[in-house]
Amino acid sequence: MQPVHTLGNLYLLLKLTERTEKLPMRAFKLSLLVLGMACAVTAQARDWATIKQSGTIEIVTEGNFPPFSYVDNGKHVGYEVEAYEAIAKKLGVRIHWNSLGFDALIAAVHQDRFDMAVSGHGITPEREKAVDFATPHYCSGGQIVARGDGPLKVADLKGKSIGVLLASTYADAAKKVAGVKDVRTFPRDTDVLQALMGNRIDAWVTDRFVAGSAIAKNPNFNLKTGDMLFVERIAGVMQKGNTSLREQVNKAIAEARADGSLKAISQKYFKEDISCPN
Repeated sequence: MQPVHTLGNLYLLLKLTERTEKLPMRAFKLSLLVLGMACAVTAQARDWATIKQSGTIEIVTEGNFPPFSYVDNGKHVGYEVEAYEAIAKKLGVRIHWNSLGFDALIAAVHQDRFDMAVSGHGITPEREKAVDFATPHYCSGGQIVARGDGPLKVADLKGKSIGVLLASTYADAAKKVAGVKDVRTFPRDTDVLQALMGNRIDAWVTDRFVAGSAIAKNPNFNLKTGDMLFVERIAGVMQKGNTSLREQVNKAIAEARADGSLKAISQKYFKEDISCPN
């Protein structure tokens, strides 16, 4: 596999992880230089043979994204964690879980710091230019959440402030809603939730299952779900061109779906099968 750390890809990584404000040209050039130096010293992504020989696959997650991946008593737990533990069992390797901010995950995989990222990444054409995706392990989408009489319809978002997770597909979708007052980004979904409950934003756009979990855990705040802005397929992320790893992971996902392992984990967390249709 050939390294893909070109200036074009470095620019793409900056675009994938940028915040809502624009970088000044001086800061952009500095960021490009730093990324270039970081990529120059990274090793080539580990192929499947190397991972299998080591017995451990390094997976990074945001770690603050309940009920999908979060840390409880020092241990990574959640639907995505259990789903990939089942997949790893099929692969015959153990997972070493790592945590990193969501906006840094794709860049970290691209720089070969980890074998995979599993953290609610929706498949988009822009992301596919920088990394490869495994077979989707669930389907979801961005849903509006508001308090009490807050905006629950897309049309009601006109003139309102929306909170979203930084560098997410929810941020992209919110920015496309006509007439929105502003879109405010936060490093964690829990931060957006706190802003909503504190009346610092009018609405929150997040994964529909995250929304349901937040409402169930905060009954005193009269949170309600509204329209879906979009539907997306969620998949694990790996280095571009790491074909041997992608093939093995996809094979294991197919086996875990066929024997009901993923369905059972889905039922445990959501009382339904959230797998994508074939």
